[in-house]
Amino acid sequence: MFELRIQRTFSAAHAIVMAGVREPMHGHNWQVTVAVCADTLDSDGLLCDFHLLQNSLDEVIQPFNNRSLNETAPFDRINPTAELVARHIAEQVGARLPSGVRIKEVRVVEAPQCEACFAPNQVAR
Repeated sequence: MFELRIQRTFSAAHAIVMAGVREPMHGHNWQVTVAVCADTLDSDGLLCDFHLLQNSLDEVIQPFNNRSLNETAPFDRINPTAELVARHIAEQVGARLPSGVRIKEVRVVEAPQCEACFAPNQVAR
């Protein structure tokens, strides 16, 4: 299997609800790593173009940059946890990938040593 990883950062605030209580609004410099994989390479010897992957991720996170996630779709309707941010990014970037290329995982770091990971099609243990 072949794998590519890209990273991006965006700044956004959020206030999540835990056990029915909403925490105070606060901001993070979110670090996002997207890993994609494929079993084969294309005729040029590429899994996919890095620029395509970077542009796709940029399109997905651009609406969040310097905003409140709580006021930005889809997090105006769902709890803007790091876990759900990772899943949203995986779903949206995954929909933009060439045939045969799939999301392996998306990691979101909202603060040092606080990381959430979403890996589609993987069974939790």
